[in-house]
Amino acid sequence: MKGLLKEIRQCSLCEPFLPLGANPIISASAESKIVLISQAPGRIAHEKTRAWDDPSGKRLKEWLGVDDHTFYNPDNFAILPLGFCFPGKAKTGDLPPRPECAPLWQQQVLDKIKGNPLKILIGNYSQRYYLNDKLKLTQRVKNFQDYLPGHFVIPHPSPVNRFWTIKNPWFEQEIVPVLREVVGQRLSE
Repeated sequence: MKGLLKEIRQCSLCEPFLPLGANPIISASAESKIVLISQAPGRIAHEKTRAWDDPSGKRLKEWLGVDDHTFYNPDNFAILPLGFCFPGKAKTGDLPPRPECAPLWQQQVLDKIKGNPLKILIGNYSQRYYLNDKLKLTQRVKNFQDYLPGHFVIPHPSPVNRFWTIKNPWFEQEIVPVLREVVGQRLSE
């Protein structure tokens, strides 16, 4: 795994298309119990070279019910976005992850993780990539049990999505407690 992570962190395949240049951000170990799969690091993550150390990450950690020490331990959580570099800004939120990254690296990393880790699919991009269905995010999240035990689907915790969580209060009331329970069980294994 260490050799693969080193290779990924040196990748510059998408450099010409990235407004801030290549800075692949990934964290994993062969022992990772949970794999967090999202779209791509944001600008703040790019600047800090640390994923989820921003308002989205604070909210994600709250949803998962974990502290920073637990979250950033790669034996607990692998951080495996579809794109490892900040793709740039769109009108609302960030641009989609570069299409070259996931097919090149995702399976290679997953193959190096022992056992059958829980994959938390964060947001529409990762859910479409892994589930290959035509459902909308809200439908998937409402029916999260259909994807267990291998996957847990959640919306992206970005402040840009605050209207989704306001419109769908059942997510934080009913599903987040289940998410915390599932995460807690996996971490204790």
